[in-house]
Amino acid sequence: MSTPGLPTHHAPKLNELEATAICGNDISSSCLYVSALAISYAGQYAWLALLVVGAVLFLFRKIYGEVVGALPLNGGAYNVLLNTTSKRNAALAACLTILSYMATAVLSANEAMHYLHTLWQELPIIWATVGLLGLFLLLTILGMSESAIVAVIIFLTHLASLTLLVGVAGWYLATHGLHNLALNFQVPVKGGSILNALFFGFSAAMLGISGFESSANFVEEQAQGVFQKTLRNMWVVVTVFNPLIAFLAIAVLPLAEVGQHTETLLSHLGRVTGGPWLGTAISVNAVAVLSGAVLTSFVGVSGLMKRMTLDRILPQLFLKENKRGSNYLILLVFFLLCVSALFITQGQLGPLAGVYTISFLSVMAFFALGNFLLKGKRPNLPRPVYAGILTVTLALLGVLLALFGNIKIHPEYLIVFLQYFLPAMAVVSIMLNRIAILNLALSAAEQLARHLPRVARLARLKVRRQLKELAQQEFVFFTKGDNVSNLNKVMAYVVENEFTNRLRIVTLLREGEKYPEELLNDIRVLDRAYEQIEVEFVTMHGTFGPALIEELSKQWKIPKNFMFIGSPGDRFPYQISELGGVRLII
Repeated sequence: MSTPGLPTHHAPKLNELEATAICGNDISSSCLYVSALAISYAGQYAWLALLVVGAVLFLFRKIYGEVVGALPLNGGAYNVLLNTTSKRNAALAACLTILSYMATAVLSANEAMHYLHTLWQELPIIWATVGLLGLFLLLTILGMSESAIVAVIIFLTHLASLTLLVGVAGWYLATHGLHNLALNFQVPVKGGSILNALFFGFSAAMLGISGFESSANFVEEQAQGVFQKTLRNMWVVVTVFNPLIAFLAIAVLPLAEVGQHTETLLSHLGRVTGGPWLGTAISVNAVAVLSGAVLTSFVGVSGLMKRMTLDRILPQLFLKENKRGSNYLILLVFFLLCVSALFITQGQLGPLAGVYTISFLSVMAFFALGNFLLKGKRPNLPRPVYAGILTVTLALLGVLLALFGNIKIHPEYLIVFLQYFLPAMAVVSIMLNRIAILNLALSAAEQLARHLPRVARLARLKVRRQLKELAQQEFVFFTKGDNVSNLNKVMAYVVENEFTNRLRIVTLLREGEKYPEELLNDIRVLDRAYEQIEVEFVTMHGTFGPALIEELSKQWKIPKNFMFIGSPGDRFPYQISELGGVRLII
């Protein structure tokens, strides 16, 4: 029987095209709706608002590059907060990310079926949406590589379709002139001023970069050096196509006509500039790429929820894998969440759009905050990219501005968001406070013993068994001879964040190095101070690295993500990802 957390299957790593396609389908699907959205708020200046969005995303390229480059582990914002603050803060970011993925999957699948409905009028949209979600459930259960092949086909077809549309629309302008563009710039500016138009247009258009965070949630499945390239590729796609398509739409169509075709602007633009064949081709492409965004949600949430499960925030049952290395229970639970959300709203997905808006922008803000924390708490951690303080500050302000703008446009979104977010946080909070809840249950069983002794006895046995299972998991901290202050931080972190009463502190000695008596005395003092934890001090000869971690993990049957180290310096010879999930806690 394999130990949870120890890998049993090694799938091939994703190359640049495959990884870009998986996350790129999500972010590039925005081209189908974000131009119309920006025009509805910024009018003739929508293309400029979309260029500002591209500038903010350029700042986030460095932010994501630094954070994930320093901590190249699945989990995105959850991962950086887990390695810089507490598990509770990380769980907050994780809930936001899961909600964002759920909303993305349902909205994209439903919108895809609406596009398909324009070509096939008899299509039952809700059941077709369920079918599409089920299709991608099966694909991701089959494995990452099979999913990547589908994603690549969709992504390349989408880019070809957008390029064709841009080319045809450009030729249309070259042969018909820019008369309509001049008329549109004579229309009164939205919001009463250019500044208001740009502010609300920018706020609405920030949804066009949703999916940028996806690559960080499956970075461990990507080949060396691929992650940075996915960020660059996604930025190029949305910064080129979104403003360009918005400009072409403004140049070809009257602004009033754009408002009449908000949901299918690109297919309408195709029909006007190229004829019915192009409109149909764009509709077919829309179905495919929106379906690709559903795939991205399944892949991204799988990596995130697996990481949360390894850290005991979610039930360990989720770690079960099939022969292809897929965590099928995670995927199945996510599918059921999506279907339940679809049926609860009866296909009226406005409420989910509110969840999508706030959760996605909040995740982006958490990433910027995580970057600040990484600089302050892990300054010596090697990283391939460095985002300056000004860069991170401007990016964070941009996201907060967009968040404020969206709430100002739709204040009801905040209430709807809380209706989804609070139950999600309640579930995670229960998991994080299992010890306290089980102790309360034990006290209740003691009270029950006076009236129902047999029931109380069974309840006590079950609760005590669960408490024992949680507490007997041993954790490991590797130390180079840290002072008592750092060791105290380690003990405090374990008490506050982990369910355990056993901690093994390991120090590695070189040949001829003396036994660290002073360190042992410090550990004895802390062992007495933290009575709830039994501390074992281990010394051994060896060199710290991936091979030693692998050996000790198998020998002691302790998953690698239950092993901790302090933040390594810039001379550390390994990347954190090479340590298999070992966590930084001081």
